[in-house]
Amino acid sequence: MLGPSLISDLASFGAAGLMGGMWLWERRNSRTREEQLTEAHGRIIRDEQRLSELIEVVEHNTAVMTRFAETQQFVRRAMADLKEEIRNGRQK
Repeated sequence: MLGPSLISDLASFGAAGLMGGMWLWERRNSRTREEQLTEAHGRIIRDEQRLSELIEVVEHNTAVMTRFAETQQFVRRAMADLKEEIRNGRQK
């Protein structure tokens, strides 16, 4: 921030000093804003990488759950068929 002594020094130069002070103030604020944007961009990139990894895990888990459900259906049908064979074998 511009200190009182700096302001009075710039004021002694009149309008040019005021313009110079405003320029210095704007440059400092621009630099601060640029640093904030750089940090925000870095966070966005890191979040994007984490989300990609999370999506990959969810897709993998979905595939595993689907295969598990298919296996369960196969086992259920096989047991139903076996039950039917046992029932038909007893009736003979």
